[in-house]
Amino acid sequence: MNRIIETAKKLAEQAGGLTFSEPVHTVYNPIQYAWKAHKMYLEKWGAPPKEVVLVGMNPGPWGMVQTGVPFGEIGMVRDWLGIEEEIKQPETVHPRRPIEGFACKRSEVSGARLWGWSRDRFSSPENFFRRFFVYNYCPLAFMEESGRNRTPDKLPADEKKALFEICDHALLETVRELDPSLVIGIGKFAEEKARSALEKTPVRVGRILHPSPASPLANRGWSEAAEKGLASYGIVP
Repeated sequence: MNRIIETAKKLAEQAGGLTFSEPVHTVYNPIQYAWKAHKMYLEKWGAPPKEVVLVGMNPGPWGMVQTGVPFGEIGMVRDWLGIEEEIKQPETVHPRRPIEGFACKRSEVSGARLWGWSRDRFSSPENFFRRFFVYNYCPLAFMEESGRNRTPDKLPADEKKALFEICDHALLETVRELDPSLVIGIGKFAEEKARSALEKTPVRVGRILHPSPASPLANRGWSEAAEKGLASYGIVP
């Protein structure tokens, strides 16, 4: 457990030391400013071993950016995962993307879908986390001057290289500690990065549909699609 916490802290420190060019205007590093909540998530639900590690891309503006928990839709984090901690302010706050922590009234659809599925399917977080863990590949959230979210795959090549080397190492260390038989990318980007980071390990890597509201397929029934995807790898929730 200490290794997972140490890996998370080092990931946030190293990624937080990087600089990014325009059109990136503001960078949020929620593992740092929301450390209390993130650490509680790791301590409470990150005990190895796990059967499956689900890997997302990076923090969403109404999820992990506010709560410090991957896909951390506020109501699900507070009421189902049992996590509610003081969320500090980052050094630089984007005026159109304030950090309101657990007082934020916005809901992250992706997080509500993912954690809602885990609640509905497993009944308790203890049942879910006995087999699964949810992790974000990149710890940083990027915003343009307008407040628009900018995903890490859109960064310039040299900036991606520096960032992804740090993220690859952290994912590898986390997977080594959790010892899953399968790592599932939530979406294509996460799958590709997991394959790259874990290519020298025996761990299988797969993919399920991302629960984003921008995805027509997800909007037609993400839970069913996710379960079908997991079943294709022999995982029956």
